[in-house]
Amino acid sequence: MKNFLKKINILKIFVVYIKIMRNKRNIFIKTLLFWGFLKDFNNYKKLSKNSNIPLKTSDLYPRIFDKTTDTKIDPIYYLQSLWCAKKIFENKPTNHYDIGSHYLMVGIISQFTPTTMIDIRPLSVSVPELSFMKGDIKNLPFENESIDSLSSICVIEHIGLGRYGDELDQFGTEKSANELSRVLASGGDLYISVPVDSVNKTYFNAHRAFAREYVLELFKDLSLVEEKYIYGNSLYDTYVVEKGFGTGLYHFKKV
Repeated sequence: MKNFLKKINILKIFVVYIKIMRNKRNIFIKTLLFWGFLKDFNNYKKLSKNSNIPLKTSDLYPRIFDKTTDTKIDPIYYLQSLWCAKKIFENKPTNHYDIGSHYLMVGIISQFTPTTMIDIRPLSVSVPELSFMKGDIKNLPFENESIDSLSSICVIEHIGLGRYGDELDQFGTEKSANELSRVLASGGDLYISVPVDSVNKTYFNAHRAFAREYVLELFKDLSLVEEKYIYGNSLYDTYVVEKGFGTGLYHFKKV
């Protein structure tokens, strides 16, 4: 190994090592992955050289935590985004509005339905099909019953806990739900998701979780069209108290 290190830029290797060590993972695992990276680098250099795309030590860019046996995804964001996007695609609204959901989901929806995103923080990337409006979910900049298609995925459970720079408010969820119901037009569709649990809980300052009955109470003026639940890596049709923490997906309609 000593002779091997002499063949490459020792300073660059040192910088790479320091950056890797800053990661919060177990130091033993980090060290093993680092030596594996060096071994791969050494073996790659021994292969037939591609003069069109030169290999330089100064360009090392290790991603040692990506060598996994499966694709690492967040099942909640993955499943709820698929559910919401499919719903909107099937209903084919003339325009869709989203309040504070994950930017990737909203961006994809905008590619098949003209979409306006409302959030307290502006997007740093723009696309022609997606409009942005700065706004507060507790005081939406829309008239009563003015929106036919509306989503707010994994949002209202955060409001009032200060996590995203918003004002502290113990009734942030309730105020948000009232606003979503207010601006939804008669016959309009609302898609939301929230953490669910056996009882209502506040995980300050991350999020709140709700019993199913309370979610329905929050949107008591709307009609429930569909509900789905994420427990672990799977999507279920029913709320199961015994499963504890999960994510509820709800399609409401104003009639």
